[in-house]
Amino acid sequence: QVQLVESGGGAVQAGGSLRLSCAASGRTFSVYAMGWFRQALGKEREFVASISWRGGNTSYYRNSVKGRFTISRDNAKNTVYLQMNNLKAEDTAVYYCAARLKLTGDFGSWGQGTQVTVSS
Repeated sequence: QVQLVESGGGAVQAGGSLRLSCAASGRTFSVYAMGWFRQALGKEREFVASISWRGGNTSYYRNSVKGRFTISRDNAKNTVYLQMNNLKAEDTAVYYCAARLKLTGDFGSWGQGTQVTVSS
């Protein structure tokens, strides 16, 4: 099992910035990649960004956040980050950290989520 704990959410005005953190513990050796997802009220959960967990920094982003969000990791701290700049009202959502596991290939471990609210 991999345990994930997010932090760093909050309320910000449009154009502002936030940095989310996700601390991983447990069987982190079983992790293939880490990702951020979000779910706005009344909408389905959607992919935001992902990054390889070890070796290299292969990352992916949904189109709407490219150039504004940056995903990074610190393996020494078992932590992945999501730097969010130039935030927009449509970025308002609960943001979840997830671990993609080597064994299944799925994002099988999830954090509890952290709320991000952007006011226009």
